[in-house]
Amino acid sequence: MNSGECTYIWQLSDWPTWRFDLAALAQPLADVSRAQGLLMGRLADVGMALRDQASLSVLTEDVIKTSEIEGEQLNVESVRSSIARKLGVDIGALAPVDRHVEGMVDMVLDATANCKAPLSRERLLGWHAALFPTGYSGLVPIRAGSWRDDSTGPMQVVSGPLGRQRVHFEAPPAERLESEIDLFLAWANSATDEVPLIKAGLAHLWLVTLHPFDDGNGRIARGVGDLFLARADGSPQRFYSLSAQIQRERKAYYDILERTQKQSLDVTEWLAWFLNALHRAVDEAQHTLNAVLAKTRFWQRWATTPLNERQVKLVNRMLDGFEGKLTSSKWAAIAKCSPDTALRDITDLVNRGVLQKSHAGGRSTSYELNEASE
Repeated sequence: MNSGECTYIWQLSDWPTWRFDLAALAQPLADVSRAQGLLMGRLADVGMALRDQASLSVLTEDVIKTSEIEGEQLNVESVRSSIARKLGVDIGALAPVDRHVEGMVDMVLDATANCKAPLSRERLLGWHAALFPTGYSGLVPIRAGSWRDDSTGPMQVVSGPLGRQRVHFEAPPAERLESEIDLFLAWANSATDEVPLIKAGLAHLWLVTLHPFDDGNGRIARGVGDLFLARADGSPQRFYSLSAQIQRERKAYYDILERTQKQSLDVTEWLAWFLNALHRAVDEAQHTLNAVLAKTRFWQRWATTPLNERQVKLVNRMLDGFEGKLTSSKWAAIAKCSPDTALRDITDLVNRGVLQKSHAGGRSTSYELNEASE
C-alpha cells in the first residue's frame, strides 16, 4: 500500500496560497446569503424561547451527525440533555450523560458560543482531549490532546480490505505540523481579504489537509468550520447544521475532498460545493423551525391536560421525529415500564385524542400522533 506518484496540494511549491474564482462563486454566495436572511427573518418573529428551542434542536443534530460521519453513534437524548443543561434551556427531565458525549458537546459549544475568541494551539488540543477522554479511540490508544507523531507510519486515509487498500489521501509529515499549524493559526486569527463564508470553507479544508491528530480530524475540522460560520453570521447561536447536511451527502463530501487534495491550489470547485451544501443546510433548517413551532403549538393546546412523566417523554419523542412505528412494546422499553403500564398510558392518550391507531398494517398495533391534536 502506498500513495503512488500522486502529488497532494500540501506538496506544491506555492502551498498554502489558496486561489479561487470569486466571480464563479458570486451566485452561490448570493443564494446562501438570501436563504440565511429568510431564516433569520422567521426567527426574529418567534421570540427568544422558541429561538432557544430551535438552536437546541440544531446543536443536537450537529453533534449527532458530525459523529455519524465518522461511523460513531451517540445517544440523542444524552446529547440533547447535555446541551440543554449547558445552555440553560428547560426540557424537563434530563437523560444521563457520559464523558464522551460531554466532550463532543463541549467542543461544538466552544466553537460556536465562543466563536469570537482566537483559535489557538491550546484550544485545538483541548478539543481533541475532550473528544477522547480515555486516551483511546475504540480499543486503540492515541495521543489525545497532542499532535500525531507518525510513529506507525505516515497519516493516510485508506479504504478497502487489508492487502488491497486504496490510499485516498496522505497528510503532511508530523515533523512539519508545528510550522504548518503556525501558518494556519496566523491566517485564522488575522483580518484577511476573504468573504467570511469563503474563509469558513477554506478553514475547513485547510485543517482537513493538515490532519494533525491520530483520530478525530474530521470532527475538529467541522468544528473549526462551524466557528468561522458563527463568525460570519455574527451570532453564537446556531440555527442550521452543516455537519448534518454533510452526513446526508457523505459520499459527495468525501469525493470532493479527495479531488481537491489531488488538484491545484485553485479550490473554486470545493468552495462552490461548500456554499451549495451550506445553502441546503439552511433550507433544511426551515423544516427544523417548522417542527419546533408545531411542538410548541401542540403543548399549548394540551397545556391543561394532566399527563404523566412517561407520556410527556414519549409524546416529545414523537414530536421530535420518532423513527419507525411506535408500539406498546417500544413504549415499555423507552419508558422503562411494564407492558401493561405502557398499554394503559397509550390507551389513555388514545381516549383523550392525543394518539390514534396507525392505519399502516403490521403484525403489531402501532400508534401515531392524531393530526387533529397537532
